[in-house]
Amino acid sequence: MKRYILSIILALTFTAIQAQKVGYVDTDYILSKLPEYADAQSQLDAISAEWQSQMEKRYQLIDLMYKDLQAEEILLTDDMKKKRMEAIKSKEKEALEYQRKKFGIEGELYVERQKLVKPIQEKVYKAIKEVSRASGYAIMMDKAGATTLIYTNPKYNKSDAVLKKLGFDPEDQSEF
Repeated sequence: MKRYILSIILALTFTAIQAQKVGYVDTDYILSKLPEYADAQSQLDAISAEWQSQMEKRYQLIDLMYKDLQAEEILLTDDMKKKRMEAIKSKEKEALEYQRKKFGIEGELYVERQKLVKPIQEKVYKAIKEVSRASGYAIMMDKAGATTLIYTNPKYNKSDAVLKKLGFDPEDQSEF
């Protein structure tokens, strides 16, 4: 009797596992097809390049201050050297603060990225959810994410279905 019950439980468990559909998407691929994502990336790249240029100017000034100090060091009194070093250290501190403010973990670049990219990602995730539900998938994984998929059968790739749900033709080969 115990074997019979165990057999039924195993059969039901195996059937339940078999009934679950699993699919995957590649969000990097999906995002690369969206013109609004390309626009957001361009805006972020321009902002980042401007701030990086400002950083380089600050560090060039600091480098110039060091070189001037070294060139004039023998002519300066100890008090003058100390004041110059304090000015250099102050500029270095300002540069590091600027870098942290612009590029830090919660910096302005992060805030801009959240403002520009997050709504697009949410739209994509909503479309993934809708495609998953409409197709009866219990699990949908992201091939582009941290999950390592050793092998994927292309028939379970639902990236093109998500693009269609977003109103884009996955066959369109133009890159944005």
